[in-house]
Amino acid sequence: MFEQISMYQKTFINKWKAMVKSHLSSSLVMLSLFSLFLSSCKKEFVMPRASGRPYEVMVVMPDAAWKAPEGRALFNVLDADLPGLPQSEASFKVSQVSPKRFDHILNIFRNIVVVDINKQIYSKTSMKFTRDKYAMDQIVLTIQSPTPAEFAEFCNVHGQDISDFLTKMEMNRLIKDLKGKYSKKTAELAKELFDCELHAPDEIKSSKKGKDFFWTSSNGASGLVNICMYSYPYEGPQTFNKQYVLAKRDSVMAVNIPGTLPTMHMATDTLCTFVKPIIVHDQYALEIRGLWYMVNDGMGGPFVSHSRVDTTRNLVIVAEGFVFAPEKMKRGLIRRLEGSLYTLNLPDEQTSPIVTTMEEVAVTAEERKAARGMK
Repeated sequence: MFEQISMYQKTFINKWKAMVKSHLSSSLVMLSLFSLFLSSCKKEFVMPRASGRPYEVMVVMPDAAWKAPEGRALFNVLDADLPGLPQSEASFKVSQVSPKRFDHILNIFRNIVVVDINKQIYSKTSMKFTRDKYAMDQIVLTIQSPTPAEFAEFCNVHGQDISDFLTKMEMNRLIKDLKGKYSKKTAELAKELFDCELHAPDEIKSSKKGKDFFWTSSNGASGLVNICMYSYPYEGPQTFNKQYVLAKRDSVMAVNIPGTLPTMHMATDTLCTFVKPIIVHDQYALEIRGLWYMVNDGMGGPFVSHSRVDTTRNLVIVAEGFVFAPEKMKRGLIRRLEGSLYTLNLPDEQTSPIVTTMEEVAVTAEERKAARGMK
């Protein structure tokens, strides 16, 4: 019996030794791979991803200048209310850091505005931007000016250009994200009813169809986001004046988005509506933003729409996003819907980034390493 136990022990010990040897071999392989990875990290610079949330901006500017008129002028540009909302909400969430504290931890922010005022270097105020200087998917906007007074004047005159640029960059990020993750229901209806492509936020799943119309919604308990599309005949340039497009909107919504009672339907607050021409995929479009409400009801919220001409079929195609979120701030919700409108492709079109005329400065790999303090 003891011999049997001894044989069993020997067998167990032999198996255990083999297992240890196998694990030791695997560990050595893993250790070798890890060492190889570390050595490669020393040779190759891997950039971090940009931090921060959409529409957050960090300003790099001396503390004294930030509190002075030149700093207040830039702050007023970034902190201005976003038009078309039922309550006051700033266009951007703004933070500030002095150049001395702007280190490798803070410089990975997604949107950075660097202010450089120096009379010895600059003779006029100008703007330029770089991509991915300190982190991936980052925008660094640099404003150079000879004097504080000229910088403040530049912000007062060109504030909308600064705001529009940062907004376009955020929209382009969203357009890129929507390529991989979007509402399948909205995309199916856009193709079925209008032979168009449209990528909306993926939480939108519920739908309703009408004549030359569809409505899709997140149908959530809070922060309700919606996309709708409709079309009507193009009848010449007068089709794109403010009164015409708002009258069309009201007639379409009254039929397709009724309330709980027959006397209730969606309508436009025409006293709080902003209309302007824009360019989408190198083509003319009309942007409308403002407030909607339910007639004889207490519901309402912001909306934004793009009206475009399908010249092949002689149709106006309208894509609109609207929000109902009485308990929430609405800037982020309506901005996501607005970004999705830029993914609308009429037949034979392809989505392209929103372009900017601002000067772009390329950054080399060596400059990126230097910016991150790499050797």
